[in-house]
Parts: sequence; structure tokens; C-alpha cells
Amino acid sequence: MNVEQIYKDANALLEGHFKLSSGNYSNFYLQSAKVLEDPKTAKLLAEALAAQIKESGIKVDAVCSPALGGIISGFALATALDVRFIFAERVDGQMTVRRGFEVSEGENYIICEDIITTGGSALEAAKQVEAAGGNIVAYAALANRGFCSRVGSDLQAQDNCKLPLDKPLFALEDFTFKMYTPDECDFKDIAYKPGSRGN
Repeated sequence: MNVEQIYKDANALLEGHFKLSSGNYSNFYLQSAKVLEDPKTAKLLAEALAAQIKESGIKVDAVCSPALGGIISGFALATALDVRFIFAERVDGQMTVRRGFEVSEGENYIICEDIITTGGSALEAAKQVEAAGGNIVAYAALANRGFCSRVGSDLQAQDNCKLPLDKPLFALEDFTFKMYTPDECDFKDIAYKPGSRGN
């Protein structure tokens, strides 16, 4: 499966000047919402991701995604794994599991995002699940920006990866675009922020 081509065909691999949700900047942006607006494509990608997870032998009871970006990919993955799905969302800046969702003691969860960059939002969602008694058995995403190490890739985790090294990350592809900190970026004033936060 050529995930990069799928993003290109959906006009979801953007080139320009972008501000990322991490606060950093890049000349490239993955707009997963454009890929996932086609249910057939979402199903295809989720089934490929689920196949990796099933092959690993990890026992999964449910999938949790951080809103907003991870909801469609997480729901599609839960469907492919035939398990329950919940999501966490920000309330006054704090990631929270609400809307009547319950986490049972000892339930095994995968935290699923559309894109894993440093994994900060995924980790916030994971902490909420753990606080309610759930176990995090793995992380998953359609694409990995290359800062965290995923199953099946030779890339090593970098210092800015926030995901725990003792939990596997499953993803379909690595996208290793250059990122710039605010101090390094010379196009901050014209950067576009196409993601779900702060627009």
C-alpha cells in the first residue's frame, strides 16, 4: 500500500508554510481529513492498520482517540478490530473523557491518531484512560511524522517523541518532513494553520 500516494491523490499532502499544532513549523502538512472523507479509503487504511495490530497478538478491548483529528481514524480502526470506541476531548485546555464514556478497570486500549508527530495529544488521552483504570497496550496512527519509532520501521525515536518507549506504535508510513522551531522559522508571519486547533 502506497500511503503517500493515497495522500497525494486526495490532495492531502500539502506544500507551503504551515504552523503545526505542536507550535513548530513545516513546509509540508498532512491533511488527513481529506483522505478520510472517503469512507472506502478510511476503511482500507484502517484494515491495513488493524492487520498489523492483529499480527502482533496484542489483546485489544477498545480504541480511544483524541478529538478532533483522531476521531475518524480511531472509529475506523475500532470497526476493523471489532472493538468499542471512545474519544477524549479538550475541556478548558485539559484532555478529558466525558459524554458518558466509561473505562472499565483492566480494559486494554489502543490510542489512535490520524497523524503522530511527537505524540503529545495521544499521550494526554492515554493518561485519562489510565486514570480511569484502563491499560494502554499500544498507540496507532495512519502516518508517523518520524519523531517516534514505529513497528516495522528502522527510524529511531528522537528526543522530542513523547510516547513511552515500552509501548508499540503501529502506523502505515513514515513522513519525515523537516520541522522548524519558532526560533528557526523565518516565515512565521505568513504560516497557515490548517489543523483542527486554533483556526
